[in-house]
Amino acid sequence: MDAATRDDAAVFQLAPSRALVATVDFFTPIVDSPADWGAIAAANALSDVYAMGGTPLFALNLVGWPREKLPLDLLGEVLRGAGEIAREAECLVLGGHTVDDLEPKFGMAVIGEVHPDRMLTNAGGCAGDLLVLTKPLGTGILTTAFKRDALLEAGLADAVRSMRTLNAGAARAALAVGVSAATDVTGFGLVGHLLGMLEASRVGAELAFDALPLFPHARSLAGRGFIPGGTARNLEAAGERVAWAPDLTETDRWLAVDAQTSGGLLLAVPPENETALLEALREHGTPAAVTIGRLTAEHAGHLRVARRLAAGGEP
Repeated sequence: MDAATRDDAAVFQLAPSRALVATVDFFTPIVDSPADWGAIAAANALSDVYAMGGTPLFALNLVGWPREKLPLDLLGEVLRGAGEIAREAECLVLGGHTVDDLEPKFGMAVIGEVHPDRMLTNAGGCAGDLLVLTKPLGTGILTTAFKRDALLEAGLADAVRSMRTLNAGAARAALAVGVSAATDVTGFGLVGHLLGMLEASRVGAELAFDALPLFPHARSLAGRGFIPGGTARNLEAAGERVAWAPDLTETDRWLAVDAQTSGGLLLAVPPENETALLEALREHGTPAAVTIGRLTAEHAGHLRVARRLAAGGEP
């Protein structure tokens, strides 16, 4: 693979019909429940394999734990939650490594496999392709508000269910229908990961903000200033590569760049395959299945965000 495209995982071809997919991810707690944290971290780590069209084979746990401050029983709950998701993915957990740390951290290194001819990358998008998203946005804003006691646990429930949901079904739908490009939406936010796709595919894009699926409370909390540091950095990093319509507010921009944890897949699909893809995603029970924009031949590497897009012309 070309590392310059900054794709979701490393791929190493073993034979004409087989390649390994390797990825790693870990983070500090984002929810109170240790089992949910473990499950979300596992789903997040596995997501990069699915974003490449691969199948997970095995994983190794990565743990940083303040053993003098937190009981090991809590770590057991973290591992239990991660194990549940790994079993759902039919991915073996074969060990791992633990270090003493001042702050708890958990994640996984995951090895998967993919047929080189069926691999999904962020570099195959074509002008005219439609953009489809498979999970709602707003996890960064919601978890930040939760940490600051501005959101009850019940208000986070939809986001937790989504973050625990594997992107396996979305990947199967994408492979079955046929998509041009794919990436998962995580720390760089929707806009950041889309810009990566645009640079790799050498195309531009138009995004319809009103089409973006959002978690309940995400808009109101963003408007009240519960913005994680990663989201703020994402907006700054977008810079002049993104043209925002004048009627989009600062809150709208925060939502579009919000740093996600275990987000959905962003898929570029030829227009003639759009209906089949949306139907397949719904059959697989993805948290969302929404067309949010399109790729364009103009302004390669740049994005225009409008409130909505015209049927066949300018936003």
